[in-house]
Amino acid sequence: MAYKLVCFDVDGTLVDNLEFSWQLFHDYFRICPLKRASTREAYFKGEISYREWATSDIGMWIAKGATKQDFHKAIEKANVRLMKGALDVIRELRRKGLKLAIISGSLSVIIEKLLPDYEELFDDVFLTRMYFADGKISEVQITEFDIDGKALALKRIAEREGLKLEECVFVGDHHNDIKVVKEAGLGIAFNCKSDELRKAADVVVESNDLRDIMKHINQ
Repeated sequence: MAYKLVCFDVDGTLVDNLEFSWQLFHDYFRICPLKRASTREAYFKGEISYREWATSDIGMWIAKGATKQDFHKAIEKANVRLMKGALDVIRELRRKGLKLAIISGSLSVIIEKLLPDYEELFDDVFLTRMYFADGKISEVQITEFDIDGKALALKRIAEREGLKLEECVFVGDHHNDIKVVKEAGLGIAFNCKSDELRKAADVVVESNDLRDIMKHINQ
């Protein structure tokens, strides 16, 4: 199969030493675990929307007076970095003429710090975007495309580009990637942290070097 689109998750996939970016910042800002748990449970019970869940979580950071510098300090303190080989993979796929996308529930402040030119490298970017004014959070555009919504984002790109889903690849590491991995023609569980994702994926790459996925894409 000649693949034409490769989509990536962020936390644990394009970015190493990070399981969930939201958790990283909750811990850094010392948000009450009970508050965090209550909104999460409300979402999974269907009592609130994903947007309401995310808005509530970000509101907790705003209430703490969180600044852009604070987010960067949290990233540095946790030694969050680009996944080994990530730039090589991105450049090689672009050189071959494939479309590239980010489909993630992560936050733009992560990828902006670690890969400042990401908007130029990827044709589509679906994640929660945070904007700052005078260092403080001024606006948030919450993605609709996390968890089950990731599959919808993949379908949206494929339809716009006139691609079959069989021509699409998704690379992810966790349980919120299960549905989109099932939809993609090639679903890669990379640096995987979910047994359910391992079962759902076409390929499992037990590695933290993103270049190890390329042999499965170059067929």
